[in-house]
Amino acid sequence: MPATAAVAPPPTAPEQLASRLSSGDSDESLLPTLREIKNQIIGNRTKKLLYLRLRAVPKIVALLSSSSSPSPVIVQAAAAVGSFACGVEEGVRAVLDAGAVPHLTVLLSHPDAKVVDSAARSLRIIFQSKLAPKYDFLLEENKTFLLSLLNSTNENITELAASIVAHSCEKPTEQTSLCDAGVVQKLVSLLGGSSNQRDTSLDAISAIVKNNPEVATKFVSISNGKAFISLMGLMQDRYPRTRLLACVCLISIEQAFPVYFQEMQIKTKLILILLDLIEEAGRVGDEAPFVLKGLIGESEELHRQALSVTAAERLCGYLRKGKAVLEARRLDGILLVLAELGSKLEQSRAQLIELQVPSLIIDLLKHDCAQVRVAACHVIKNISRSLKHLCAGRFGSESIVMPLVQLLCDSSTSVQTAALDAICNVAVNLTTKKSALLQSGGVSILCQLARSMHSEVQLKSVRALRNLMFLLDRKDKDLILTELTVSTLTILISDPDPLVQEQALALAGNFVDGSGVSAKFIFSEDISIIDAVSRQLKGECSPGMCIQGMFFLANMAAENELQKDAVMDCILPTSLDLSISHPNFFLVTFLQSKERLLRLSTLWCLINLVNPDQRNSFRVSALQGAGIISQLKTMVNDPCLDCKLRGFKLQLHHGIKMPPSKHQIEKTYLS
Repeated sequence: MPATAAVAPPPTAPEQLASRLSSGDSDESLLPTLREIKNQIIGNRTKKLLYLRLRAVPKIVALLSSSSSPSPVIVQAAAAVGSFACGVEEGVRAVLDAGAVPHLTVLLSHPDAKVVDSAARSLRIIFQSKLAPKYDFLLEENKTFLLSLLNSTNENITELAASIVAHSCEKPTEQTSLCDAGVVQKLVSLLGGSSNQRDTSLDAISAIVKNNPEVATKFVSISNGKAFISLMGLMQDRYPRTRLLACVCLISIEQAFPVYFQEMQIKTKLILILLDLIEEAGRVGDEAPFVLKGLIGESEELHRQALSVTAAERLCGYLRKGKAVLEARRLDGILLVLAELGSKLEQSRAQLIELQVPSLIIDLLKHDCAQVRVAACHVIKNISRSLKHLCAGRFGSESIVMPLVQLLCDSSTSVQTAALDAICNVAVNLTTKKSALLQSGGVSILCQLARSMHSEVQLKSVRALRNLMFLLDRKDKDLILTELTVSTLTILISDPDPLVQEQALALAGNFVDGSGVSAKFIFSEDISIIDAVSRQLKGECSPGMCIQGMFFLANMAAENELQKDAVMDCILPTSLDLSISHPNFFLVTFLQSKERLLRLSTLWCLINLVNPDQRNSFRVSALQGAGIISQLKTMVNDPCLDCKLRGFKLQLHHGIKMPPSKHQIEKTYLS
């Protein structure tokens, strides 16, 4: 007969295996049950969740503490616990709730080496989760326990010790305490061990030196700098993860002790290595862009250096080659690095635009992952800070605007707010042609979001409307306010949030800027925008709100007699007795403010009010009676030249003929 291959028996159903754990079976039966459960759940999230529902974890943890459990059963039980905790938060939570950590910790002293190894490996997996408990290293007993682990000759235990440090050490006092206890020297000695020992030690060293100049200084002086040299050497290690962790560690030292990194050569090397690591498969390639962003963040010098080593070209190359196949985590990281590069320097933004980054990421605005959509919005927000390209209307195209408008209805609030940030900049578009935003339905959605109960969404929607209103044609301005409604604008001006009030005042100021303001919007029968502004200016409000309110009045006063009279009624109500001095009159207070723009906006308002006409002398007399003119005399010594000149003219001429003035600055807000 021909030979036949042996057929493996079918796997046992999870329900059967879970029931065997509490059936009182003999140790001989428990061993294969535990082994099969462990094998079924390795790398299988669905099976892990099924066993969690079957309450298998508490039964397995109970075997760890049973005095009757033989070593082979304990080994398999500990391994199964580690498998449940690997990569699944629900599994970690179940393991912790079952009390596995204390039981596994006790097993580190077990006489059987295999039990010790299994317990140490499982504990290490648990402490890689953010849910794991943290050790307080200011307690002497915890510090003693840690040192005992580091002094062990068992590789698994020393790796566990390093994992505990990386997970738990956060406070500067803990960092210093561990350093003084010799923990850093112990970790440095592990850098010469196996690849696992090196990686866990690098993680732990990063945690101890992070944002702690004292500890970072001590590290670089260990063995006359040999520890630092060893760390530099690990950037060239053959294992990608070791190279990545060495970069993370060096960045932590650089940020805590920048004096040691004054040479650009080391930083350049870090940038190049991290760019290479983005190509690596798996977790290393996914994490590398985030490490790169952390390195160059907030540093114009490193932005320039990254550009000089073609970082932008390489990152765009990754997007071109693999944006359809790259993992969401890696796409998110690459986009955030591009956003960082576009956040500060005009030359960076110009280069990113030249590389056609906006076109590259349009599809990513529709990505399934919310974080990728958020990151893509950040890129557009930062690149669109370029005034040169805003003036050219480069970001107003339908291909960019439409996907952003669609994201305003996204189910994720974080995506909505990111899209609003981008639209806020794109809406500036320093031309009168903003047809893409106006015709895309974006105005209607922005007006709806301006009424949102979510404070951040509301604020950013009002800010976007403010910028959209800037330099817009009168017809389109009226269209926006018709959609928003005067009543909504007055409510926003009186909103409980001062930031919303300030943006609403700026929106109103941009609306009245320019000729031909429709009286029906400013002087409606029931609701008056100017009354809402007046109430805010006369109350207790922030300098920013006062500035925007005065710019609104300045633009109002630059127009016709009806508007000038309305502004006069606002700042000098008929109830004000002009026969006596009013040192606390709000305009006098504004002229005395330390805020340059508040003094300047108030002066613009006064200049526009007293422009020559048949009622000019009346307005000057009224202002003089309120103490305004006498306050102007003190402004000859104003530290701001602009304020000094305008104050001097008002004081000297009291309304002598001068060309009409309209405020044309500080009208927009680039995110």
